[in-house]
Amino acid sequence: MIAASSGRRFIRILLAYEKLELKADAAIGYAGAAVLFVGFIFDAPAKMPEILLLTLALLIVAVLISQTFRFQADFSKMLTGIGVTIVGVLYVAFLGGFLVATRVGFENGSNLSTHLLAYFFLVIFGSDAGAYFAGRSFGKHKLAPNISPGKTVEGLIGGLVAAAAFAVLSTFWFFPELPFKWSIPLAIVLAAVGVLGDLCESAMKRGSKTKDAASILPGHGGLLDRLDSLLFGAPILYYFSRFYF
Repeated sequence: MIAASSGRRFIRILLAYEKLELKADAAIGYAGAAVLFVGFIFDAPAKMPEILLLTLALLIVAVLISQTFRFQADFSKMLTGIGVTIVGVLYVAFLGGFLVATRVGFENGSNLSTHLLAYFFLVIFGSDAGAYFAGRSFGKHKLAPNISPGKTVEGLIGGLVAAAAFAVLSTFWFFPELPFKWSIPLAIVLAAVGVLGDLCESAMKRGSKTKDAASILPGHGGLLDRLDSLLFGAPILYYFSRFYF
């Protein structure tokens, strides 16, 4: 699911670039994203951080060389191509890779990694549901009307409250290793950061007039679109878990 979401998201970003006539280096972008993704499979942030740094360094060098020969004297287009390629790779493979690292990085004979991801998905999706119903029922004040007209301050508050409630549920239900004093604040932070991720995705869609994922991968739009709010919170979940457990 994570791989499908990452691939779909990178396609969406490339489509957005094309609509804005931005010349990303797709081949280098795909290669860099694939190498980063493999690194996260082996829990590179904890076990081989130098591999991630080397991959990012090689990505930057490769894009610099490619865009230099591609545009030569057109310095503005060269810088734009470098920027959009690197941002696309970081947004998709780097942020999303932390979910993979969370899954494989805590396999110590327990179900810790499974519980971490279950907690994460429950909090994020629960927050989305809470924001939706609170916004529909009480929403009057727009949160960011120029970016996402449907989001309201009341919906944001409802989402944060729902995130805290689902954190309590997760501690009672399956995750006693994470007590309330940590699960609730972490859930609120993850939900808030998830809203920022949604706003960034909405800004990208509105700016490029790119359609939802269902138009790119028919039949897979609904759930995969909800994964957009997971990206920004993935590194927070991973590093909190590294420091706490």
